[in-house]
Amino acid sequence: MSNALGRGLRALELLAGHCEGLPLQDIAGALDMAPSATHRMLVSLVEMGYVRQDPRHGNYILALKLISLALKHLSDIDLVDLARPMLDQLANESGELVRLGLVDGESLIWVSKAQGTRSGLRYDPDAGAEAKLSCTASGLAWLSTMSTEQALELVYRQGLPKPGQYGPNAPTTVEELLACLQRARSQGYAMVSESFEAGAAAIAMPIMQAGQKTAAGVISIAGPSVRLTLERLEQLVPALQQTVRQLEQAQVGSVPHLSLMTATSVPALP
Repeated sequence: MSNALGRGLRALELLAGHCEGLPLQDIAGALDMAPSATHRMLVSLVEMGYVRQDPRHGNYILALKLISLALKHLSDIDLVDLARPMLDQLANESGELVRLGLVDGESLIWVSKAQGTRSGLRYDPDAGAEAKLSCTASGLAWLSTMSTEQALELVYRQGLPKPGQYGPNAPTTVEELLACLQRARSQGYAMVSESFEAGAAAIAMPIMQAGQKTAAGVISIAGPSVRLTLERLEQLVPALQQTVRQLEQAQVGSVPHLSLMTATSVPALP
């Protein structure tokens, strides 16, 4: 890196930590530069729009151009691409199927997945694009972020499972569904076993948007119930929480609303 470029970047990093700006002498001292050279550098940064000088006291302040560039860059990043390395890492850590689902109106659509199972029994369904809200971990995780009235309205539109229609543990009454939602709300995640289908289990956690009370999507881990026992699912909670928090932090300020950014859809999880 050239000396001039390095000094300019260091100046921007320095100003980023001082919202009121800094006087020329302080900047020169912090960068170990002569005041004259510092002034020339700052003049160039001002001309390029990265720094501005406050007319009240002469302090140099970081301008909004860097923020604008960062937001433009982030807004061009497909959220699915943003999540991909996080999904891969969680799949490798869990050894199971990991999926990202995004809210699309009144539906939860699967848009990306990562398979962590390398051998043995493998859970990887390949049919369907919309999660069944009342009996999947992902659907329950999303519903748990809403009011009871909102959640029930969405479930009624899809229909409650009938006995024998899905897994043996699927809620088939409003009372059973509300109990599932209460557990998900108190835990911060939803966990099911043989609910969507026999022989499968899953855990899911909502992805919250900054300033929003409902989830923009979910991340889930699913696999065979013989391997994903309730004890094993609970062991995966910290890794799932970390992945969700990383994605929440990565998308803050990137786009005003999480939306579907890919035509690829994948099926609902249990």
